[in-house]
Amino acid sequence: MLHSNSTTMKKIFIIAASLSIITGCKKDFGDLNVDQKNPSSVPSYTLFSNAQKNMAYMLADADPNNNIFRLVTQQWTQVTYTDESNYDLNTRTIPDNWWTIFYKDCLRDFDEAKKLIPTDAGDAGTQQNQIAITDIQQVYIYWVLVNTFGNIPFTTALDAAILFPTYDDAATIYNTLLTRLDADIAALNAEAGTFREGADLIYNGDIGKWKKFANSLKLVMGMVLADSDPAKAKSLVESAAPGAFTSNSDNAVFNFLTSPPNTNPVWVNLIQSGRNDYIPANTLVNLLKSLNDPRLPLYFTKDPTGGYSGGIPGSGNNFSSFSHVTDAQTEPDAPFVILDYAEVAFNLAEARERGMNVGSTAEDYYNKAITASIMSWGGVVGDAGTYLAQPNVKYATASGDYKEKIARQEYIALYNRGFDAWTVIRRLDYPHMAVPVNALSDFPVRFTYPILEQNINSSNYDAASTAIGGDRVTTKLFWDKY
Repeated sequence: MLHSNSTTMKKIFIIAASLSIITGCKKDFGDLNVDQKNPSSVPSYTLFSNAQKNMAYMLADADPNNNIFRLVTQQWTQVTYTDESNYDLNTRTIPDNWWTIFYKDCLRDFDEAKKLIPTDAGDAGTQQNQIAITDIQQVYIYWVLVNTFGNIPFTTALDAAILFPTYDDAATIYNTLLTRLDADIAALNAEAGTFREGADLIYNGDIGKWKKFANSLKLVMGMVLADSDPAKAKSLVESAAPGAFTSNSDNAVFNFLTSPPNTNPVWVNLIQSGRNDYIPANTLVNLLKSLNDPRLPLYFTKDPTGGYSGGIPGSGNNFSSFSHVTDAQTEPDAPFVILDYAEVAFNLAEARERGMNVGSTAEDYYNKAITASIMSWGGVVGDAGTYLAQPNVKYATASGDYKEKIARQEYIALYNRGFDAWTVIRRLDYPHMAVPVNALSDFPVRFTYPILEQNINSSNYDAASTAIGGDRVTTKLFWDKY
């Protein structure tokens, strides 16, 4: 009996102690139920910064699952696994990843940031600037997607209630983006506030820089329309040119960090991975050699023979036999250029040749573009002057018509920016790409739609495929007329 009572008292004590603990901790239960790593609400600037990082990472990526434009444009080629160099887009579902990451991790985060900005602290002028800067980057991403696929989901793309969005006409999207860009440029006010320190990972909230970026993007977008709508292109370029970039100090650059997960993706894929998958392609290396280009040692290392050499696109190549990318490109914090003055100047040179009123001469802009490119890679003014004096580089004597000579040099200047180089090749039809040894198709002028869209959003996919003339890599986009 004594034993039983003792046991009972122990049970009561334990229960009472437990109740006391529960009562004492009751006020903290709310904190315990909050997932500190996955908050239910965040400030707008965290979404904004995250979207910027994801955007830059995708554009800079060298992962063959995500971004193969260095291979498509034969800046690089592969060593052992050569599928992507031979235009195989679907084995790794590359279009799916390019599409999904831009929509889900970039456009959606920017969109949510725009919705949250009015609820954050800040006056109306500050919020107006923040929304305009955010929208400029959405315009940029949609422009990338249109130039990749053609017709894409747009009007209802970010509406979470619509599971199967329809595809909008690419030309209509393009015009809408340009309208938005004009509104954003008008909304930017240098007298008002901007993003908090460190939130804007490209220009740190500098309104003047963002206005120049928006005008430069408008100029480049205008030139993309030069063959499909010359009158509109002229109007766009002439209105944007006075406000566009004027030097390398204006360049839109994303600076990666030294520690994962915010490192340069080229470092991730070429160094951290421990793999030797890529070498320079002979298409670019031979072009640089033929022109005695001072950027050759800035782009690539010497090969074992003491010269420079690139592998054959689409062929199995021995990694140790060829040049490689320079160490500067594989540093974990190596920056990535999103848009620069050299590209703007090349577009102005072309605009002048097309009779647009953009000041100066085609030759002057051509010279400025090449000089800016060489300087941005660590060259010096003297290198640029010597290079430009060569008959095969000098604007008046270089081979080809204006499209060929500008495209040749713009292609060189867009090294490491595969997507932008792809657009130049498609738009100006120069330089000609070598046929990879086991090519699955002709040179791709668009990506096929994601397999997931074909399977899940099939009716809208079918309508879009019919509208553009067939879901093939050889189906030209609306602006690609020649």
